[in-house]
Parts: sequence; structure tokens; C-alpha cells
Amino acid sequence: MDSLFRETEEARIDRDVGSPADASETESAERGDQQAIPLTHSDVQPVAKSGDVPKYGETPAPLAADRALALTDVIAPRAKPGEAMLRFAYRLGVPGHALSAPFRRPRKTRVLATVESPLKGDRSAGIALRAGHFLINGAKLPIARVEFDSSARLGPVFDRMVHGFGWLRDLACSAPREDCVPVAERITRAWLNACPSSGKGRAWEVEFAGQRLLAWLVNAPLVLAGGDPKLKSRLLIEIEDTARWLDRNVASGGAGDLGQVAGWCAITAAGLLLPDGKPRRLYGEAGLIRALGDLVAEDGGVLSRCPDAQMLSLALLTDLIACYEAVEIEAPQALSVMRELLVPPLLSLRHGDGALGNWQGNGAISADRLSGLLEATGVRARPLEDVQNWGYQRMSGGKTLVQFDAAPPPRARHARCGCASTLAFEMSDGPQRLIVNCGGSALAGGQIPARIRQGLRATAAHSTLVLNNANSTAVKLHGKLGKGAELVEVERRLIGEGNSSGGATLIEASHDGYAARFGLKHRRTLALRKDGSELSGQDVLLPASRKGKRGKIEFAIRFHLGRGVEVHLSDDKRGASLLLPDGGLWQFRMRGETAGGHEARLSCEDSLWVDGAGCPHATEQLVIEGMTSRGGGEFSWLLKKMG
Repeated sequence: MDSLFRETEEARIDRDVGSPADASETESAERGDQQAIPLTHSDVQPVAKSGDVPKYGETPAPLAADRALALTDVIAPRAKPGEAMLRFAYRLGVPGHALSAPFRRPRKTRVLATVESPLKGDRSAGIALRAGHFLINGAKLPIARVEFDSSARLGPVFDRMVHGFGWLRDLACSAPREDCVPVAERITRAWLNACPSSGKGRAWEVEFAGQRLLAWLVNAPLVLAGGDPKLKSRLLIEIEDTARWLDRNVASGGAGDLGQVAGWCAITAAGLLLPDGKPRRLYGEAGLIRALGDLVAEDGGVLSRCPDAQMLSLALLTDLIACYEAVEIEAPQALSVMRELLVPPLLSLRHGDGALGNWQGNGAISADRLSGLLEATGVRARPLEDVQNWGYQRMSGGKTLVQFDAAPPPRARHARCGCASTLAFEMSDGPQRLIVNCGGSALAGGQIPARIRQGLRATAAHSTLVLNNANSTAVKLHGKLGKGAELVEVERRLIGEGNSSGGATLIEASHDGYAARFGLKHRRTLALRKDGSELSGQDVLLPASRKGKRGKIEFAIRFHLGRGVEVHLSDDKRGASLLLPDGGLWQFRMRGETAGGHEARLSCEDSLWVDGAGCPHATEQLVIEGMTSRGGGEFSWLLKKMG
């Protein structure tokens, strides 16, 4: 047996810990790559104190030019031999959880420390809880009417909040603790009564179970400090049972899934805050670092390409690091490094108003929510501009910002609420949004009717070209995506730097989402002048093969307009004046005709835009539409600032 442990431990260290080079080769082999790709980014600074984090609009401190991180440095920190033995022993016992505390009898369950998380909740939602109802994305749900039974489907957003116990953070920031405890006990008791069996129903998806366990541990004073000893005893038993259930089932979340990261975070937190938890902590740390490696691409963007998932990942890591601080144990450097890497991609989607763009089903996540999260992390960084994996290109000139989706949509196994948004763009002038996407499909079921969820995920709900009213990537149920855009080619460069206009940033990208069905590829070119006064665009349809198809096909190029933008079409129907709420004026103009001489027409249609609270707003959209040859077509347009 001793020799078995020695040999197995050595194999374990070589395989899962090892040297940085070994770990890189292992991960590369698991992914099927020929060579491990280094994880580097020069725009990330070491963690700073939260008081040093600049507010939105302030210039960040100079960034270290030599900041480079290898993928192996993040994924495979070296463990001490003794720790490797404990982790291995714990892993052996996980299937039947007979070895949940190796070498000794487990002590009575209790929470060892009080966690002070820097994350703050939504005070309005907390006040609503004390008034007797959940407030989720602007929609009210009376607590007395909630079916806490895990077999009931409340809707994705409500399921996450109710079964993940995210409402505890909101409640905690709404009033003094003594006023919040009775509400927390009431809801917790109702949930425990409705969900007596572990492992069954919606509440026992790995993501919800992980979020719930972490919420109980981080907010223990709210749910364990009340005057009901029976409830306290029941909840402590449930905490241990949930931790053991996650020990056995966390891998069912699927590689590259945010749910698996939530599960591993909860397991690690339980190892920190429950008695005799060191083996569980080591087991959780190893699993978490692997899961983060599967979730996050080399540039720091999550593979779902979803801003909300990026923020949830940051929040999970921030809560977990607070658990380490509560018990005065140093967190693995990999977790801090990963948290640093997650911030710059998120900043690339920040508009001039400080809020995020509407991408992959999200609404325009508010500036306050984003700023609060960034302040809690203490990470100082600049936004990414030219990225390949996160996929959102960013151009800036003067006060003008452009976000461009120049990557394929997420793979089906990564997509949370996948949208067919390839080659769509958003544009803002200072705090005013000029061109947007509809967004909000992930929030459907609250103020947004569930019946329009699929429509909000469609290509037509984004500011891009649509052929024959078809999606560039198939939109399936439950947030998944099918066949469509697989290959996106991108080129970014500066043009005309030596001329009097100061030059421009040009991005050219193409996708093959329509090639199989219609024999055409879509290529879009965007060029933003350095002073931000002009954005010129060109949408080109190219034959996907040498032998083009005959006939004509319908096309539409949609420009969804920001909230409050007034539209006045020109007399010749080839242009429009766009008046912003702050008095700014932009001119939109079509240039040229479609291939074959078929003139396109410009019209104004109704649209909608979803804000960060999940509230839809009636807006308008400009549409260039017409018929074009199946042999291809070219459509040019210009947005010019007039004042």
C-alpha cells in the first residue's frame, strides 16, 4: 500500500502539478493542440488596493510593460508533496465521500469564520425583499407565491436568483443585520421545506448548488445567527450535504462551463470554512484551476463571450478570495492572476456612459453595477482593443467608441444565451448611444415577454447585414446555437496616418454563415477617423465558390438606434439625420448601389432596446434593404458627426 501511494502520488504530481512545462503539455494534449498557447497580456497590473481603483472617466495609472503570464503559470501551480498526498486521498474518497476528512473522524459542522466580501448587492432588491417580494430585473415576484420546489421552472433569471441564493447579498446591504435576519430565515426555511432531497430538480444543477453553498458560507451571519436553533441545525446539515454532493457531482457541470467554476469555488470555500477542511480545499483548488483554464481563453475572455458570465466569474473569485482572507490563508496566486485577466476584456465593452454593450443576450449592464464589481476586485487595467478569442474589437476616436463583434459565436457547449450577432457593431458618442443591438434575450421572462426571447437572439436584432431574413448562425432552444458562422477572418490596421485628417483605424472582417445556404460570404469593413467624427462602413457579399449562383436574393442592413435618438429621413430616402438626446447631430448617408444596378432603399422601422435592469424601451432602426444578385453585392454607408 505504501508503494502504491508513493507511485500514485508521483504520477499525480507529474500529471496534475508537475513543472510548468509539463502542465502546459498536458493541457495541450487534452485539448488536442500541437503546442500549448501562452497566456499573455501586457495591459494588466498587479492587484491594487480598492481605494486606488480609478472611478470611471479617470485615467488609470501607468501599466507595467513587462507584464506577461504563461498559461502554465496560471493553470498549474506547484503543490507541496504533502498537500498532493492529501488531495489524492480526498479524491479517492469523493465517489462515496467515505474519506471526506482523511485520517480522522469529522467534527460537528460549523462555520469557522465570518467572511467580509467586498461585493455589494442591489439595495433596491433588498428593500423589496423586506417588503415581501423578489425584485429581479425590474419584475416583482411575491415571496408567498414562489414555488421553491426544485421541480418548478421559474425561468432562467429567477431560478438563478432563488435557487442560487444571490438575494442574500441584496438583503444584507438593505438594512442593519437584525432587520434582515427574519427575512433571510423565512425564505431559507421555505426553500429547505420545498427541497428536502439533494440531487433532484432545477435547484440541483451544479451552477445553482455552487452559488447557493458559497452564498450560505459568505452570508452565514444572516442565515445562521437567528433565534431558531432548529433552522440553524437544519441549514448546517444542508451545508455539509451540499458540499458532499458537489464533491461527487461537480464534474457534471461540463468542461468550460461557468457552473463547474461555481461548483469548484463552493467546494474550496467549504474546505476553508468548515472543520477539517484542508483536504477538501486542496481538492477544490486543483479542480477550480483546471475549470478556469477551460472557461477562459488566452486573452482573458470567457468562451461563452457573454459579459454577464464574465462578471459572474469575477464575482465568484472575489468571494472566494474573501474566504481565504477570513481564515488568514494565502490564496493561490493563480486565482488572483486569473481575476486580473478577466477585467480588461470586460472593459472593452464599456461605452461612454460607463455601462456595457448589449451582447450575447445581455442588457446594457449598468455603470453602477460594473463599477461596484471592479472596485471590489481592486484590479486596475485598460480595455482590450485588438483581441482574437474574446472577439470584440474596440475602436476609439475622440469621444466616439465602436464595439465590433469580429468572431464566431460561442460553441454550443459554451453558449449561455447564444446570439447570431457576428459582424454586428455598437457605437456611442460620449454618454449617448447611437447604434446598438436589441439585447436582453437572457432576461426574458421578467419585464421582457418570454415569447420574444428567440427573436432577440436573431441576427435581425443586431446591427448587421441579414440575408433572406435568415440567421447567420442557427438559433436553437435553451440558449444553444447550431450551424452557421464558423470561420471569421479579421484584419486590423491604421490608415492615412500621415494625412491632414489624422488617419483612421480600419477593421475588415468576414464570415461564412451564409455560405452553405446561399453561396455568399459577408465581409464588413469599418473605418473610424482618429478624431471620431466619421465612421465609414462597407458591407460586401462575395461568392463563396468560383461557381456563383444565379438569381437574386433579399438583403437588409439594420442599424438599431439608441434610446432617445430622433430620426429624420432625407427627401431622397438615401440619408437620415440622427438627433441625440444631448443635442448632438449625426448624418447617415448611403453611398453607391448594389451590384447589378439594383438600387437599395432606406427606411425607418420600429425596434426595441433592453437596459441593464431588464426593461425594454421602444426605439427605432434604420434599414437598408433591397434585392441583390446571388453573384454578390456591395453596399457602402457613412455616419458623420455634424455637431
